[in-house]
Amino acid sequence: MNIKYVKHSTILGIAGLIAALINLPRVLELYNVLENLGKSFADVTVSDIVIRILFMFTFCWIGLQFNTNWKHRYFGTHKALNIGLTIIVNVIVFFLTLWSFIWVHEIITNSVMNRSDKGLLYFVYFVILLIVIFISRILRFQIVQQEDNAEKELLKRQSLQNELSALKNQINPHFLFNSLNSLNSLVRGNEQATNFVNNLSYMYRYILQSGQQDLVTLSEELKFLDSYIHLIKTRYRDRFSIAITIDDIHLNKTIPSLTLQLLVENAVKHNEISEDKPLLVNIYSENDMLVVENDIQPRTTLVESTGQGIANINKRYILLKDKHISISESNNKFIVKLPLK
Repeated sequence: MNIKYVKHSTILGIAGLIAALINLPRVLELYNVLENLGKSFADVTVSDIVIRILFMFTFCWIGLQFNTNWKHRYFGTHKALNIGLTIIVNVIVFFLTLWSFIWVHEIITNSVMNRSDKGLLYFVYFVILLIVIFISRILRFQIVQQEDNAEKELLKRQSLQNELSALKNQINPHFLFNSLNSLNSLVRGNEQATNFVNNLSYMYRYILQSGQQDLVTLSEELKFLDSYIHLIKTRYRDRFSIAITIDDIHLNKTIPSLTLQLLVENAVKHNEISEDKPLLVNIYSENDMLVVENDIQPRTTLVESTGQGIANINKRYILLKDKHISISESNNKFIVKLPLK
């Protein structure tokens, strides 16, 4: 998963700002800027302020880095596990920082921190931890928003490009239909040729219509597939066959248009079809899945393929139905399962 991270310069700036603001009253007291702060702290020295600023900066930097970047990189996307580990790590960082600070502070200042000062220190660091976690959530939200806006902009550009392509090709359907009608008049009297032209015309009309709708009913898709099968059988005759067994309750369910045609075409393209090795494609329903399977009998000659056909089907299922298709090979059969829910 490609995760975008918050910039280190942003985290360094926020950590430095928090450390400076928290210790600003001590700095003002050290230089007697405000007289009424004189009673707020005891024994304010330069070394005391430096230690506090360094530890506060380190604490904020680690907290911001962990809650914005590190946990998303190393803890995965499992929500419950992510939350549990996040709490544990933040608590460990909290106590380690405080214990280290008290130990170093007492060594450098040569003084023991009393119970009241320790209590105040724990309270301040706890409040800062909550602030750091809150800021981290805001930073992550900004990253997600930026990614969403970038994705929407990309989809917008793709949509405009598709509209432009559609405008460029508007004249092509009329030309092709006129050509098919002319061809049909030439082959009139030849039943086989006429049927071929009629099926081709129907297929092209269906493809044009499917460009205007993303999902079609299974019955519509099967009717289109029947025309496509007619074209395939014209070429391969008895060397190609297809068996369709689908429960009637599924016929009104929707699938992305041209899905079955692409899967059958994929089977024809990648498998040998001959007298010795006829190809059989099975399409059947199984619970709430539509299964398309065929024997695996690879061609001996190289097949030109972009490898995008099935990937395209899966992407459309994710976008249109928020589901993935299943692809597997078992008992020398290539099997694709399509969700019908």
